[in-house]
Amino acid sequence: MHISNRHLYAVIFVLGFITVLGISVLYQQLHGASEKREEIVVFAGAAAAPVYKEVARAFESKYNVKVTLHLGGSGTLLSTIEITQTGDVYIPGSPEFLLAAREKGVVDFSEHPPKVLAYLVPAIIVQKGNPKNISKIEDLTKPGVRVGLGDPEVVCIGLYAKEMLEKIGIWEGVYKNVVVYAASCEHVAQLIYTGAVDAVIGWHVFYYWNPEKSDIVWIEPSKITRIGYIAGAVTKFARNREWALRFLDFLASEEAQGIWRKYGYFPTLEEAKKYAPSAEVEELT
Repeated sequence: MHISNRHLYAVIFVLGFITVLGISVLYQQLHGASEKREEIVVFAGAAAAPVYKEVARAFESKYNVKVTLHLGGSGTLLSTIEITQTGDVYIPGSPEFLLAAREKGVVDFSEHPPKVLAYLVPAIIVQKGNPKNISKIEDLTKPGVRVGLGDPEVVCIGLYAKEMLEKIGIWEGVYKNVVVYAASCEHVAQLIYTGAVDAVIGWHVFYYWNPEKSDIVWIEPSKITRIGYIAGAVTKFARNREWALRFLDFLASEEAQGIWRKYGYFPTLEEAKKYAPSAEVEELT
């Protein structure tokens, strides 16, 4: 059954964040005498949730700067930043959302150019053992195959998946098999790990997040329309620009590259191009 009120997820997320933010501000006011510690607030797409969590711990340990992470769908996070006018760093799961942030005045590339961190390739992620014997993207149109996608309006991989399926000419066939639209990349991956669906179109790294509960089916290179990449920028609402910039630099550092690779991300475009040599790469300039 298709979920007709999927946009409700974004509204709930924003309202929930505003509530938590208000409680956090009140707490800080009531405990103003407590130890002061530098802090940065990072809004990051869940497409790299494991990386951000590990990098945040390493950054906190190295610099004694608290990193508060808010992970979710890139579009939902952008709306949250815009409405609450808070946050030091915005790192969406694809460049389209960073360009949208620039158009909305949330980030300014001329003042602080964005930093590219890692590359992502669309792939089919299936349950461990691939019980539905899915070998190509056209198999997602077969009767009885339960498909999960990211919501194309708020989740980067959902946008890429829909675009790719339309170009191949099988969007309608896959659409009839979609049983759920997820509100973030993390939720898309969880659909497979929990057995809620037979297959999702996700980023290749979803397999590396949990190889015990998933398998990967690479999409034919010529059918991949675009390679995604993760880039971040300092927001115009940043209260701690110096540490925000240092956090982005740390994410792009040689030390952090080891963490990106650990979770299957491609730190360079050349590595990603091996799986989709003719795919487009969105420009940020």
